Amino acid sequence: MRICFATNNQFKVNEIRSLLPEDIELISLLDIGCVEELPETQNTLEGNSHQKAEYVYKKYGIPCFADDTGLEVFALDGEPGVYSARYAGEHRGNADNIQLLLDKLSGSEDRKAQFRTVITFINEHGKVKQFEGMVKGEILDELKGTDGFGYDPVFLPKGKSKTFAEMSLEQKNEISHRAVAISKLVAYLIKHYQEEH
Repeated sequence: MRICFATNNQFKVNEIRSLLPEDIELISLLDIGCVEELPETQNTLEGNSHQKAEYVYKKYGIPCFADDTGLEVFALDGEPGVYSARYAGEHRGNADNIQLLLDKLSGSEDRKAQFRTVITFINEHGKVKQFEGMVKGEILDELKGTDGFGYDPVFLPKGKSKTFAEMSLEQKNEISHRAVAISKLVAYLIKHYQEEH
């Protein structure tokens, strides 16, 4: 079974490939020759992930899934949320996004936050399913660790002593929001695949 993950982020592809059974071949946008920027004009994670998956499915005719992930900080009314990747501006990077977040939280007692991932899968018949994963935690006031990406160096998962950026990929995969959503997707794919074959 061949499925396209609608991303060019090799970190994400590797992270998810390590969770899939061998008989499900995961390919990226590059593998199907999709080099254009996928549309992300919705104002929810659900809307964005659906929009990206639908674009790939309609244009390339291959079963695919897309994810959208946001960091939701309670003291900031859910910011940066759907704008997590471009919080500090379109052409700014992770360091700028983290700095803006820390500036906005400066002096705040409430550091509670959650990472949320929504995956939209569209099968070969055009049927749409969505899966959600979430992990709660808090935002530290300094960066810790060098692994991972995005806000990982300042996000401390609830009940843990290491940030996502201090964890190995295996440790992160056991608890991460994306891993939770992916495990739901994988369970669905295996069931769906075995029923049909």
